[in-house]
Amino acid sequence: MDSRDDVEYLAAFETCAIANTEFHHADHVRVAWIYLRKFPLLAAIEHFTQSLRRFAAHHGATTLYHETITLAYLLLIHERMNGEGSFDDFRAKNPDLFTWKPSILDRYYTASTLASDRARSVFLLPDAHLPLNEAK
Repeated sequence: MDSRDDVEYLAAFETCAIANTEFHHADHVRVAWIYLRKFPLLAAIEHFTQSLRRFAAHHGATTLYHETITLAYLLLIHERMNGEGSFDDFRAKNPDLFTWKPSILDRYYTASTLASDRARSVFLLPDAHLPLNEAK
């Protein structure tokens, strides 16, 4: 994990000063968390998706952007945020958000849905059918 403070890290992300090879799943979660602390949910979604698309374009990786995965993670992070606290505290309390494979989204989406071109381009609602006692 990058040792820069949140302001410096967000600035590095927004200016594409972070190498694509150095920007992993946990880094996506960190940037999302920073935006969600800085802005109300809808504004955070707008800022994060625009910045992530710009970052991907800058690094020649536009095909990697996935709307459903991006928004689903933003919503899960938002749901779990608990007022103040550091990112390290958030990470310690939510380890399931930091595992890429298997992903927490496997609980909410079928593999075929997440692999679809439609899920890449528009946000799709979860389609996995969990037993009632597991749904929370």
